[in-house]
Amino acid sequence: MRTEISAAAAFVTRLLRAAGGIGEEQLRCFRECLQEALREHYKHHWFPLVPSKGSGYRCIRINHKMDPLIGKAAGMIGLSHERLFQLLPSELTLWVDPFEVSYRIGEDGSICVLYESPQPGGKTTKPLESRTSCKEEWRIGRSSPSKNYNMMTVSS
Repeated sequence: MRTEISAAAAFVTRLLRAAGGIGEEQLRCFRECLQEALREHYKHHWFPLVPSKGSGYRCIRINHKMDPLIGKAAGMIGLSHERLFQLLPSELTLWVDPFEVSYRIGEDGSICVLYESPQPGGKTTKPLESRTSCKEEWRIGRSSPSKNYNMMTVSS
């Protein structure tokens, strides 16, 4: 669990660093506070033998509303929700599951894997090096049509 949480917290911290305006010491403190908040939140919701169990509970979500765990960590370094909305994507989904951490920016964005490790019991996952790009992999499993289509409207 520590590795997955560390990967998730480092990712959000990198997003904040890329946006600029936050010092390295504040970013370090944010990352540590977020890790602690995630450890506490996931404590009784981590199931390595059934990794998908509890996935919705562990999902970190910004969708025009700030995720409370990110908001809590940001508050510890003096960042308001308003400032966070300026620094982070308005739509971000981060799945933190046993053996895999993945994210999507935007509702129609590609799902990309940040961290992946083999599951117990001999179940192996595809090595990251041999994967197609996030965009290609997402399209393969896509169930909704592309937004690149013409729409005809009818009015009466």
